[in-house]
Amino acid sequence: MAPPTVAQLSPVGTIPGVDERRVNDPAVVAELQAVFERYERALVANDVETLVELFRDAPETVRYGIDDVQHGHAEVATFRRTEAQATMPRRLLDTVITTFGDDVGIADTLFVPDGSDAVGRQSQTWVRTDVGWRVVSAHVSWLGGRAPTS
Repeated sequence: MAPPTVAQLSPVGTIPGVDERRVNDPAVVAELQAVFERYERALVANDVETLVELFRDAPETVRYGIDDVQHGHAEVATFRRTEAQATMPRRLLDTVITTFGDDVGIADTLFVPDGSDAVGRQSQTWVRTDVGWRVVSAHVSWLGGRAPTS
């Protein structure tokens, strides 16, 4: 069964401490969707500096990749600048953007590399900072541990 789309999710949440009227505010969802799409374009284009920019510059930032782990923005930046390779072109499936208030959001998506039937998962937690939306936590993995074959 496929996860619900953004349109199917209730605009009202029941998270303690979160104003129910502020979950999935359409304007905030649109903002985060735009920056998520910017991230995706940078990922596939291997635009390293944009990828580095879009992670929060803080020691608390965490990224769990397929075969790598970074704790802190400095490690994310070093990884992107020295070890990361261009991401294969891919299509996204079942992308869900959920926002909580004006300043916190989560982007979850499945992805399928072109020419493959392997399915990957990507989750990102975004926070609005004084310089814009930034990833504070990210996780990427293959569904069933099955990476695409070359």
